[in-house]
Amino acid sequence: MDNGVTCQSEYTSDRILYMAMELSERNWNLGFTTGLGQAPRRRSIEARDMKAIEGEISLGKRRFGLSDMTRVLSCHEAGREGFWLHRYLVQGGVENLVVDAASMEVRRHRHRVKTDRVDLGKLVRMLVRYHLGDKETWSVVRVPSVEVEDRRQLHRERWALVGERTRHICRINGLLANQGVRVPVRKDFLERLEETCLWDGSSVPSGLMARLLREHQRLQWVGQQIEQVEEEQRQLLRNSNDPSITMVRNLIRLKGIGAHTAWPLVMELFSWRNFRNGREIGGLVGLASDPHQSGDEVRDQGMSKKGNSNIRALVIELGWHWVFHQPDSKLTRWYQKRFAKGSRRVRKIGIVALARKLLIDLWRYLETGETPEGTVLMTVTFLSSVAGRPCKAIVQWL
Repeated sequence: MDNGVTCQSEYTSDRILYMAMELSERNWNLGFTTGLGQAPRRRSIEARDMKAIEGEISLGKRRFGLSDMTRVLSCHEAGREGFWLHRYLVQGGVENLVVDAASMEVRRHRHRVKTDRVDLGKLVRMLVRYHLGDKETWSVVRVPSVEVEDRRQLHRERWALVGERTRHICRINGLLANQGVRVPVRKDFLERLEETCLWDGSSVPSGLMARLLREHQRLQWVGQQIEQVEEEQRQLLRNSNDPSITMVRNLIRLKGIGAHTAWPLVMELFSWRNFRNGREIGGLVGLASDPHQSGDEVRDQGMSKKGNSNIRALVIELGWHWVFHQPDSKLTRWYQKRFAKGSRRVRKIGIVALARKLLIDLWRYLETGETPEGTVLMTVTFLSSVAGRPCKAIVQWL
């Protein structure tokens, strides 16, 4: 692999070597071909052995009678390996595609053959088709830069910690419920637990008590981790001049949007994705509708639910907050007129529609500074922790 090859114009041959990779934990399967109608050359290497990949590419070129400067196109499915492999291949002069596995064509038979060999052959054929112009073959994942990917760690860690905190609380409640006891998990949990008696007036068994205490200690530790992550976010909001942090500040100025909503919206979507229109935004988070039309049958299948499910749930939750905190906005008036007087199901459908419109309005607000019609703005001052306690933002209404 020649690291000096960085652009297509430097290649000396019109023929192309196509390489597809089927990745797994222990072994990687490689498939090589030079075009459709040709059986792929299959090779297997140890996972993450990059020298072996370079060697197989060189052997593939010699096997098909290609020069060392032949252009190499490769692909692999998005998954556990993340994007480091893509960056390595691109740096080495290989034109690589990261493919969304859910977008790939599959046979609709009740039972279909599913083996690494079959999948590898399909990947190779679809790579050739995509290069020849069939762009509907699959969806290509847009790879973020290392810096953009690193900015996602903070809010994703908080998501994981909040989930752990919920599991600890549910486990404590479940252990107590097995004994017919209910003790709210609050600051005075340990004191109330000591005073708790079972149905027959006896104290909590020693084994269960020890387990509850250890579970509570883990809950406290997770709470401390959450406070540390949130304090780091507050420090960045207060001191950082990064453009993405500026976007977060601008979103928080809209009443009803907090830091823990604005942060992931910016880091996952607005700070690095170049949207051309609102339809792309709705499609990215799975809020676009999927129509179904066959003969005389025409119906809507509802929202597609593609893309980032966490962001989709966050935006829908934001829709409810928007209706409550921004009652005079144009979007809220539209929702109240069309959906508010309907059934519970109709209101849920309406809030999803509002969430999609709101997401598009937020994108326009960040891109152009155009505030959504009827929106209440705030001035926000971000403070660090005071006397060891995390301090929320000070808010003043405009």
